[in-house]
Amino acid sequence: MIVVDTNVIAYLFISGDYSSHARKLLKHDPVWIVPYLWKSELRNVLTIYIRNNHLSIEDAQSIMNEAEEFLSGNEYDVNSFEIFEMVSSSNCSAYDCEFVALAQRLGLEFYTSDKNILKQFPEIASDLKNF
Repeated sequence: MIVVDTNVIAYLFISGDYSSHARKLLKHDPVWIVPYLWKSELRNVLTIYIRNNHLSIEDAQSIMNEAEEFLSGNEYDVNSFEIFEMVSSSNCSAYDCEFVALAQRLGLEFYTSDKNILKQFPEIASDLKNF
């Protein structure tokens, strides 16, 4: 079981530069867990693809459905106090800190491609591209 951020999820379902890394990570550990907010973040990613004419609404909905099915039952709530502590000692968003806090609380590996998270939390976050 590992924690992944929304970018890793997007790389798994949308073909791109890091998709092969996401697929390798999935083979290594097929149980991915996330904080509840991942859905809203993935909707934002898909919105960008729709607005840039890289995906149709139907394709975006299909990806969303597939991702929701994949992560069903693997969504967790996070403690607000833990988030506030993390944002006070970093320049990461509260959204980003939800993933970090979940990994820290459960003692799990956390994979991301977000350079800021990797810089701010090197003891918790691992770079997807180095997997």
